[in-house]
Amino acid sequence: MSTLPKWNEEREATLVSAVGTESPVSADTVNAVAETLETTAKSVAAKLRKMKYEVASMAKEVVKSYTEADEAEIDSFLNANPNEYTYAEIAAAVLGGSKTAKQIQGKILSMELTGLVKPTPKVERVKTYTDAEEAKLMKLLAKGDMFIEDIADAMGREVKSIRGKILSITRTEAGAGITIPTQRDTKSKDVVDPIEALGDIAGMMVQEIADTIQKTPRGVKTMLTHRGLDCKDYKGAKRHAKIEADKQASA
Repeated sequence: MSTLPKWNEEREATLVSAVGTESPVSADTVNAVAETLETTAKSVAAKLRKMKYEVASMAKEVVKSYTEADEAEIDSFLNANPNEYTYAEIAAAVLGGSKTAKQIQGKILSMELTGLVKPTPKVERVKTYTDAEEAKLMKLLAKGDMFIEDIADAMGREVKSIRGKILSITRTEAGAGITIPTQRDTKSKDVVDPIEALGDIAGMMVQEIADTIQKTPRGVKTMLTHRGLDCKDYKGAKRHAKIEADKQASA
């Protein structure tokens, strides 16, 4: 290709989705994404590094690229077992188990056979509020005349936990029309950090956080990286440490 396509928000979103939490990003994944986006592996690797992803040496992994026989085995397995196996199970079943689930996912993506893969079961997030607590919170919010500190006291929770829970409720059908109550202490009512407002995010997925605070998944990952925070499927602390180390090395 003479002119490489420019990176835009849609292409970056596809890239982030394909990479997921893989670290370092393997050459197989880079090549698969390059095929999907009709660009070069070099361009994909450069973009990932610019986005602060760790990328494995392409030179070291060239020998791991897929042969026509490998592709035929994957194609045959998927067509013989449509929607019966997840990426992890496919990785264990084909090519002697020599590829990781993420590498197999990248290859299947480039082969446009994702429709033959069984969706990975979603792990339900552990609820931090019981049904009874949620019902009580809804009743308190319905009064419409309570400060958020009073609601927190009534619930036996910290203000930031209550704020995060209310923010989460507003993203549901049941929360239509609900707004976060006023804070009594106006002196401390600074701009609220949307991530901090969620409280403990260790059990939350990036997409869940994005939906709650109305940001893109990419935006959430950037916020987590800047704050050095981890959630269930993204290690912001590790990326933050790497960025700081790079800064010190270049200083």
